[in-house]
Amino acid sequence: MTVFHTAKLVIIGKKLVNLHPKKIKLMKTHTILDIYKYGITCLLAIVLSTSMASAQEKAKSEMLLRAYLKERGIEVTRHNSLKLFFSGHDKFTDLFSHIRQTKNSIHLEYFNFRNDSIARLTFDLLGEKAQQGVAVRAMYDAFGNSSNNRPLKKVHTTAIRAKGIDIVEFDPIRFPWVNHIVPRDHRKIVVIDGKTGYTGGMNIADYYVVGLEEIGEWHDIHMRLEGPVVSKLQDIFLRMWNKETKQQVLSEQRTQVADMTVGHTPVTDKPESEVTQLSLEERIGIVGKRTHKDVDIAIVDRSPGKTSDAIRRVYVKALDSAEGHVQIVNPYFVPTNSVRRAIKRAIKRGVEVEIMIPAKSDIGFTPETGELVAYRLMKKGAKVYLFDGGFHHSKVMMVDSTFCTVGTANLDSRSLRYDYETNAFIFDKGTTDELGTMFERDKRNSHPLDREYWKKRSKWKKFVGWFGNLLTPFL
Repeated sequence: MTVFHTAKLVIIGKKLVNLHPKKIKLMKTHTILDIYKYGITCLLAIVLSTSMASAQEKAKSEMLLRAYLKERGIEVTRHNSLKLFFSGHDKFTDLFSHIRQTKNSIHLEYFNFRNDSIARLTFDLLGEKAQQGVAVRAMYDAFGNSSNNRPLKKVHTTAIRAKGIDIVEFDPIRFPWVNHIVPRDHRKIVVIDGKTGYTGGMNIADYYVVGLEEIGEWHDIHMRLEGPVVSKLQDIFLRMWNKETKQQVLSEQRTQVADMTVGHTPVTDKPESEVTQLSLEERIGIVGKRTHKDVDIAIVDRSPGKTSDAIRRVYVKALDSAEGHVQIVNPYFVPTNSVRRAIKRAIKRGVEVEIMIPAKSDIGFTPETGELVAYRLMKKGAKVYLFDGGFHHSKVMMVDSTFCTVGTANLDSRSLRYDYETNAFIFDKGTTDELGTMFERDKRNSHPLDREYWKKRSKWKKFVGWFGNLLTPFL
C-alpha cells in the first residue's frame, strides 16, 4: 500500500467516523454492512499509517546500522536502562554504592588497577563483600599494569587474595617479551550480581578524580547499564576469565531492570519529552544527572581471532550511514585507513563532521600525530576542536542525534586491530542528546584546529606528527 493510498483511506475513514447515525439508518442493510467492512479497512489503514510514521521517526542512518548489526549476528537488546557518568567522582560513588548492595557475585575486568587510594578503597570494599560470602573475581592486564607508574606488585596481589578476592593477571609478560605486546585486554567491565553492569573509558585510579599535574583535570565517560544488555557483558567477562583461569564459572541469568535511583548521583526527574524542550544552557546544567530508560543497546566486542574487525567495521558502517551530523571525541585520534575513508565519504556527502581531541595527552607524541590526521580531515571539511580543559579521554561518537557509541576502544590501530575491546552502540535519542550537549559544552573550552593554528605550529611538532603518522598501523 502506497503512502498516497494510505492517506486517502485515512481521509475516508475520518469521514465514516463523523457520519451521523440517523443517516446510516436510511441506508440499505447491505450498504451498511459494506460501510462497516470498509470502515474496518480504513481503521486498519490508520493503524498502518501510524506504524509507518513511527518507523519514519527512526533516522535512516539508525535503520541501516541496525540492519548491519543483524546481518553480523550482533543482537540489539531492548528495554535497558542507562546512566552516564562524566567524572571519576560520580563513577566511583555510584559503583561503590552498588558494590555495597551485592548479594552473589562481583566481576571486574580492567586494563589496570593503579596502586593508589581509589584502588585500595575498591579492594577494601570488595574484601568486605568477599567476607560476606560474595564471589569476587578481578582481572587486570599485565601490560596495562606495568605501563602505569604505580603498578600492582606481588606483595599487593598477595594482600588482595588474603581478603578473599580471586585476582588474576591476564597474559603475564615473560621472556621473550615481544610476543606479549599484542593483543592486550583493554576492556573496562564490572558486572554485579549478573544484573548491573559498568563499562566505558575509566580504569581504577585516583587521577580520574583528582587529575594529573602534567595534563590537568581528567575528563572521561563511563556508564551504568541494567537490563538484558548486562548478560552480554557478563558473557564477555566469563569467556575471558574461564580462558585465563581454566575454570568453568557459569553465567547468572539475571536480566531484570534494577532501580536506577540507587546511588548518590543526583537524577533529574524530567521526562525525555520535557528535556528536549529545554534550552542548551538548561540541558548543560543536567549533564550527568539524567537517566535513560527503555533503551536499545548492542554490545560490539572485539576479540582477536574471533571478532577482530567488529568494532572497526561497525564504526565504518555508522559513518557511512550518517545523513546529517557526526560528532566524535577520542583521545588518541590516529584512526585506521578504513575509518579515515569513511569520515571523508561522510564529509563528501554533505554530513557535518565535528571532531574533538585533547590538546594535551598522557602519552608522548600522540597529540602531534592526532593533530596531523585531524588537520588533513579539516582540509576536507571537518570541524576540529582541540580541548583545552585538561585531558579528554572519552571515546564516544554521536550520529544524526539518534544513536551513539560509548566504550573502551580508541580510534587507533591498537584498539581497532589488536586489543580486546568492548563498545556499546546505543539507539536512544536521549542518551545521544546528553552526549551531544556535553560536546557543545566542551567546545566552549576548546580552540579550533584551523589553518591559522597550523601555521603557528613549530617545525619540530610537524615532524613528530609526520613521523608518528608513519607508525599508525602499530599505534
